[in-house]
Amino acid sequence: MFLLGKGGVGRSTLAATLGLLAARQGRRTIVVEVSGRGDVPRLFAAKARTGVESELAPGLWTLDVDPRQALEEYLHDQLPLRVIADLLGSSTTFGIVAAATPGLREMLTIGKIWELSQPKRRVRGAAPYDVVVVDAPATGHGLALLDAPRTFASAAAVGPIARQGRRIAATLRDRSLTALVAVATPERAAVDELIGLRRALGGSLDAEIVNGVAAARFSAADAAALRDAGERPALAPETRHALAAAIAAESRSRAQRRQLARLDAPLELPLILARELGLRELEQLADALAAAA
Repeated sequence: MFLLGKGGVGRSTLAATLGLLAARQGRRTIVVEVSGRGDVPRLFAAKARTGVESELAPGLWTLDVDPRQALEEYLHDQLPLRVIADLLGSSTTFGIVAAATPGLREMLTIGKIWELSQPKRRVRGAAPYDVVVVDAPATGHGLALLDAPRTFASAAAVGPIARQGRRIAATLRDRSLTALVAVATPERAAVDELIGLRRALGGSLDAEIVNGVAAARFSAADAAALRDAGERPALAPETRHALAAAIAAESRSRAQRRQLARLDAPLELPLILARELGLRELEQLADALAAAA
């Protein structure tokens, strides 16, 4: 499952939430990041090293993919002599090759993500995951990540890279194996980007999820009454302040509803006010998502 969308819409939080929900259902689950920021472990008040699969909760792991390490795993798997693989996988060599090969980092990253669910994994003794949730990069880079296997398979034409590229591309196209989920907040820019993403993918999104939706607290009649009351001249300062806050909340909710109406039956997640999101808030979001699905 790939979570795609504009930067800052809460993809990492939602990825952690979906991972938690899958683990609750008894499925061995991993949440994958590609940013190097470690956002997911922080939500669980945990630490994790880049490139290392780390357990966050019962049945739930996380991994921040390191393309260099993914290359080393691939070479150790493909080349008969470990010394050659070690040489080719060195940091210096990787930097030169990656700079000279557009899309190589994306191909190695998507290859590692694909490997996590394979029955026979490259990592000795590692078990496959039932569910892989990917906190993909922001829209443009996310699309490049998804397109990398097809691009490399076409460029290589024959050989192991082409074969693996075709296998990964087939997995990504198979809607029974791979879900593409777009994430937005109920603001115009985020919704515009989600609609553009849907168009770029040929309308093949499996779900649209909107984070931070404010509760609709007032009916149309309530809103009219609030505005009428706010226009009265003789109001105590405290009353005027309270009315202004209520009118602003109603206006914001109405604006959000206009944006939601542009989407295809989106799943809505509530706005959660907290100084810092943690496991408790993730549990709340998981409950809300389970109820909305």
